[in-house]
Amino acid sequence: MKKIWLSLICFLALTASPLLADVAGQSFINGIDANFPPFAFIDKNGQATGFDVEALNWIANKLGFTVKHQPMEWDSIITSLKDKKIDIVASGLSVTAERALQIAYTNAYWKVDQIVLVKKDSKLNLAEVLTGGLKIGVQQGTSEAKAMNDSNGVNGRKYELALYDSPELAARDVVNGRIAAAVLNDAPAAEFIKKLDIKAIGQAGIASEQFAYGVNKENAELLDALNKGLALLMADPYWETLKAKYKPGETQ
Repeated sequence: MKKIWLSLICFLALTASPLLADVAGQSFINGIDANFPPFAFIDKNGQATGFDVEALNWIANKLGFTVKHQPMEWDSIITSLKDKKIDIVASGLSVTAERALQIAYTNAYWKVDQIVLVKKDSKLNLAEVLTGGLKIGVQQGTSEAKAMNDSNGVNGRKYELALYDSPELAARDVVNGRIAAAVLNDAPAAEFIKKLDIKAIGQAGIASEQFAYGVNKENAELLDALNKGLALLMADPYWETLKAKYKPGETQ
């Protein structure tokens, strides 16, 4: 019996060790957009938290590395990753062909749509917002900003884009009337609907996207570890706990 247990322990040790992917004991910096709830934000105690932050903390604990979450300007976050000022971007990062030329992506873990927000008492409908030449706010440096810019003037779409440093600033300018509408990922849109006098009137008519973590192209070891960590997390009950806690994307 002792020999059987010893063999089992050795087997488990051998099969578990690849999960560490040689990153155990290392420290990494995760660049986050601190104004992108529920995926990443700063809580009332001044600490980084959110769906992505807690998910990466779980992975770090599982694989034996440490991670620091560093708030950064989103417009420069890809450059910071390429320049190795940070190691990871786990903060609602959309997968795009343009970015894939510059950085490496993990496997995708979340699907997102782009939602149009207007004031709660607005009579505007989706067609009027997208074809009426109105001013629409988007966060600069984002995939939705590029998609909205590229589709302007196509198939009757006509609007003026206003660029913002964060999705919340765009949402707040909808409330105060500086812009007619804002286009946001469905997850932060749901957060702002809870606390601001705004509503969703439909999707923005641009492609759905996938979220994944980004790493420097030279760091294949970290990429492999994060893919293993994501697979473990998404198979663990804690994944459902995170989804229930943050409810990303529920705009209705």
